[in-house]
Amino acid sequence: MVKSMSGLGAVLALCFTAPADGSESYPTKPIRLVVPYAPGGGSDTIARVIGQKLGDRLGQTVVVDARPGAASMIGTEIVARARGDGYTLLLADVPHAINVVTYAKPTYDAVRDFSPVIRVATAPQVLAAHPSLKVSSLKELLAMPRAQTETLAMGTSGQGSSPHMTYELLRIKTGLVLNHVPYKGGGPAVADAVAGQIPLVFNASPPIVPFIKNNRIKGLGITSASRHPLLPDVPTFQESGVKDFVVAHWYGVLASGGTPPAIVKQLHQEIARILELPDVQERFASLAIDIAPLGPDEFQKLIESDVRRWKDVVVKSGIKLQ
Repeated sequence: MVKSMSGLGAVLALCFTAPADGSESYPTKPIRLVVPYAPGGGSDTIARVIGQKLGDRLGQTVVVDARPGAASMIGTEIVARARGDGYTLLLADVPHAINVVTYAKPTYDAVRDFSPVIRVATAPQVLAAHPSLKVSSLKELLAMPRAQTETLAMGTSGQGSSPHMTYELLRIKTGLVLNHVPYKGGGPAVADAVAGQIPLVFNASPPIVPFIKNNRIKGLGITSASRHPLLPDVPTFQESGVKDFVVAHWYGVLASGGTPPAIVKQLHQEIARILELPDVQERFASLAIDIAPLGPDEFQKLIESDVRRWKDVVVKSGIKLQ
């Protein structure tokens, strides 16, 4: 009888033992959310909104850790090399997929080294001009002689950045050639366009929207599938005659590769609920960022699709960075 009870006790103990991956009790310590950019930008703002709410829901501190440098690759590599236990997360955006095809020796694999948790939001990109430029739309810009357009300076947030690659895609599709001027960030590029130092700027919508609404610069075209409610007078690229041209700058949360599915699911569910909160929706709307959650599987497919898309642009444009 004693032997039988001992055997039953062993079975019960096995049934109630927590999984070896630690997902049963997750989280038991602070979580690190790495932002691969300097503080103050769109990614940093999104990370802080989500981080605070996620910490409250999980009962653990979420530390937002800004690790800028190397076109976001320094912070991204930190997460790629971290243990897959759910305690190191990345606030990623489109360059996550671009860097692995534009740089000759990327230090991580955009797909294999990460466990997608959730796409959080998207923001269209906008081509804008200083009021002194005598065109009012992308359609008019496309109609200009190449000898004139190739002298027009167009600022972006950097060589190989999402706006730069979107311009390269536009050039491949239309033949439009502009004088690309890479800046160290979208903010300085937008500021110079507003000041009239450059006639054109191409950037994600958040830093551009306020200046368009205040008539400091004018929107020539937007890369969304339809006109944006914050910029109803700015035509889409497709309206301007560029077929099949929809590009969204996405933001999402990734965990290190190998993170247990139960932890990925828990993080996804919690962040999805956070995105439904009225104050979070209001905050994102004020930044001209559209909440657009995708689950882990769909987000994985998006990243894979983006890697293929930008690889094709790299091949056709000849871009290669060191």
